[in-house]
Amino acid sequence: MSLTTDAPLASVGGRPLTAKGRATRQRIVETASRLMLEVGVERATIDDIQRVAGVNASQLYHYFVDKNALILAVIDHQTETVLDIHRSRLTRVESFDGLVAWRDMIIDVLQAQQCVGGCPIGSLASDLVETNLDARTALQASFAAWEELLHSGLATMRVRGLLPADLDLDRAALALLAAVQGGLLLSQTRRDTIALEAALDAAIDHLRSLSPAR
Repeated sequence: MSLTTDAPLASVGGRPLTAKGRATRQRIVETASRLMLEVGVERATIDDIQRVAGVNASQLYHYFVDKNALILAVIDHQTETVLDIHRSRLTRVESFDGLVAWRDMIIDVLQAQQCVGGCPIGSLASDLVETNLDARTALQASFAAWEELLHSGLATMRVRGLLPADLDLDRAALALLAAVQGGLLLSQTRRDTIALEAALDAAIDHLRSLSPAR
């Protein structure tokens, strides 16, 4: 699933990519993703990306007309990477136990990273939303897709009678996502998971307090 305006992975300029071409393009995107997360989008130069990816300028510009096109590909790559992790839990949310399992997964991932790096999508948003309209539009779609995963799980819980029929699922999903993003930022700054635990626990406890099944 492509969430950005970048060209489909299968072609460049309407021409199908070979297996080698797909691998080269993917290596460039993965390298750019890593460098942009480590040093920031602006400081991750095209020269640095070429050097680390082991490609020359003609190869890079064969796949991406400019750095902005590469940035959009990075947003797409990081979005799919992050959502794949969350999708594995959120598609199985049918109860509060499912929400807690999702919460625990996020904490476990953050602890494994020693609270370094934060959320790749959030980091890109911090760097880009005030200066790059194309990137902001792509990131809006990224967060909307994440919200939709949360919305779907909450909708299942509502059907099962675990959440009130009049609950605004859009706001509830957005509140959970805001808890994740704010908690990740503070945990990255503090270098512990306490802020993320507190934010998610408060959001889930609030939903639990509304449950007709209490």
